[in-house]
Amino acid sequence: MRIVLAYSGGLDTSVILAWLRETYDAEVVAYTCHVGQEGEVEEAEEKALATGAVAAVVDDRRLEFVRDAVFPAVRANAVYEGEYLLGTSLARPIIAKGLVETARKYDAQAIAHGATGKGNDQVRFELTVAALAPDLKVIAPWREWDLGGRSDLIAYAEQRGIPVPVTREAPYSMDANLFHISYEGGVLEDPWEAPPQGMFRMTTDPENAPDEPQEIVVGLEAGNPVAIDGIEMEPVEILTRLNEMAGRHGVGRIDIVENRFVGIKSRGVYETPGGTVMHKARRAIESIVLDREVLALRDSLSGRYATMVYNGFWFAPERVELQRLMDSIQSRVTGEARLKLYKGSVTIVGRRSPNTIYDPEVATFEADKVYRQADAEGFINLNALRIRGYGEGQ
Repeated sequence: MRIVLAYSGGLDTSVILAWLRETYDAEVVAYTCHVGQEGEVEEAEEKALATGAVAAVVDDRRLEFVRDAVFPAVRANAVYEGEYLLGTSLARPIIAKGLVETARKYDAQAIAHGATGKGNDQVRFELTVAALAPDLKVIAPWREWDLGGRSDLIAYAEQRGIPVPVTREAPYSMDANLFHISYEGGVLEDPWEAPPQGMFRMTTDPENAPDEPQEIVVGLEAGNPVAIDGIEMEPVEILTRLNEMAGRHGVGRIDIVENRFVGIKSRGVYETPGGTVMHKARRAIESIVLDREVLALRDSLSGRYATMVYNGFWFAPERVELQRLMDSIQSRVTGEARLKLYKGSVTIVGRRSPNTIYDPEVATFEADKVYRQADAEGFINLNALRIRGYGEGQ
């Protein structure tokens, strides 16, 4: 049997690699998907081969992640439960797609992952495999073995001579990609406890951010960010640059208690600096180019879209069809947004677009020849008909 394992090189996946070989008498191909995380990618191949993998694949999918997952979600205004910009949720289908393609390349019969039985990632990985390769078996060791936690994993590794990183255990778990970093578990499981000092990696503490604000201009085409301060950039470059600029000013931190798909409430702390700016810039341009009812319709569906993504239904037909509608609406969203970054905040200070439907002749408070103010009386009277009738019975 041959298995492709989603591999990071950390304690969990190092033990899983050996466990798969032993339990399933399998050849294991270690697969590391590069979506912008730091640290683990460079050493993954060497670690995997040292742990007994028959092959180790390091797959750079940063462009695919930003272009085909992050940007579509931004175009859909996808924000889960009003705050979370879905950084982890968006990375998982890209990683799982890479797992499937690697399984095909190596003629594997199964894929394996290190997600636990209490989280969302197991659902995201496995629904993607179900959509793209339903014939592949999925192995989730955390749902099968009797290893209970970190001490059990360390003992297992020591007994078998598995090389694992010897590091001080962090007081929380962290997951990073080019769009965000998430922090959860450990000390953060107490929703009253503040995040530890020095925890954040992408953003400066707003209290220590520059005392002078910075203005930037973000250019968009059809809802996608394409330029900063008039300089056009490719997707990975523009997200990286926005992360740097917004991160320096402490933009993009949130601390929430979210509802996992499996039914558990979970506290998550996230930093998404560039993504926060992208959402703000897009909405600024939308305000002058989209019809009121079209925008209201989009907003009414954005929450459902975000929930689909959060729950792992990226490749489900409803998300695919809804994306078509979202992208059609975004076809008009071209222009520039001027934003001010300052002490953890991002503020719109200007917007312009060749597709604008904002009409100063109508909007003005001065005298105009377009809007007949006397017409408002009839408009109000017609809308008051049902209110008057309802109010009399109260």
